[in-house]
Amino acid sequence: MRDKSILGVKTWRTAKGITLEAIAASTKLSMRILEAIEAGDFKRLPGGIYNTNYIKQYAKAIEFDEANLLAFYHNSCGNGGMPTLVIQYS
Repeated sequence: MRDKSILGVKTWRTAKGITLEAIAASTKLSMRILEAIEAGDFKRLPGGIYNTNYIKQYAKAIEFDEANLLAFYHNSCGNGGMPTLVIQYS
């Protein structure tokens, strides 16, 4: 079966024998957050600095290159992963 996770992180994690439950216990991140990160479904994350922090924690937990995972996140979000500020004047 082909790994459908981003950058093959699910295959990487399972090859190391690390379960999502173990990551959730050690990082206090919910299974929903961890599954969203693995799937690259970043709109399911809370946003802002929380996203980068959660992604870093996940990468460290599976001993994956944090910079590569964050670069993927920023590229997929466009605008460097930063929210766009819109100011409206009346």
